[in-house]
Amino acid sequence: MQTETPPSAAVFSPLLAAQNIYKTYRKGANEVPVLKGVDFAVARGELVSIVGQSGSGKSTLLHLLGTLDRPDEGEIYFEGHRIDNLAPAGCDLLRNRHIGMIFQSYHLLPELSTLENVLAPLMIRHSTLGYWGKRREYRQRAAELLDTVGLSHRLTHKPRELSGGEMQRAAIARALMAKPKLLLADEPTGNLDRQTGEEILEVLHQLNAERSLSIVMVTHDPAIAARADRTVHLVEGRVEQGDRAAA
Repeated sequence: MQTETPPSAAVFSPLLAAQNIYKTYRKGANEVPVLKGVDFAVARGELVSIVGQSGSGKSTLLHLLGTLDRPDEGEIYFEGHRIDNLAPAGCDLLRNRHIGMIFQSYHLLPELSTLENVLAPLMIRHSTLGYWGKRREYRQRAAELLDTVGLSHRLTHKPRELSGGEMQRAAIARALMAKPKLLLADEPTGNLDRQTGEEILEVLHQLNAERSLSIVMVTHDPAIAARADRTVHLVEGRVEQGDRAAA
């Protein structure tokens, strides 16, 4: 079994842990093994990057951690509770309350304003009556998050009126609306130019430092990965031996 070594066993308290994860996709009569016995964990307040060549299983692992898919074998735990075997409703609840996700594609709803996109997770969580009872509080929180990511001047703009970097900032604010304990980021700078990508990375580092937000970030960029607390290398569906805390 391939394992990664935490930076310090004495201080490493897993918020999320995956054990012996296998995942194979089927294309017609063919089977394509993607993950082959992966162990992975992230501590509270840690920022971990996952790197590897295309096809190494980075995004697949992230999707499994976020319960968007299920492993063929292995187990995944969040705060000590197993989550890979949750019913669909339980997975939805977990993501709506405890695990935020951002992607290379921003997935903003085109008919909603920036502020409304950020409010969307709470609109989904609560009944109409429950949401409207706290509407003012929620709108204030959404506006504060947009200010945190530098979009206080774009509250009423639709996604088509935003740049790529602004859409990713809005997606980050939306992911934080439910006050998650963990943020999963799949190539969050992949569609952005270098300068804009650096700005998004600074936002993520600020959230990690100031809010102790645990972040797992998939990236193909070694320079971005090097700025994490720790880098995990996936090679042909396995964690590379010798992974350690980033300097």
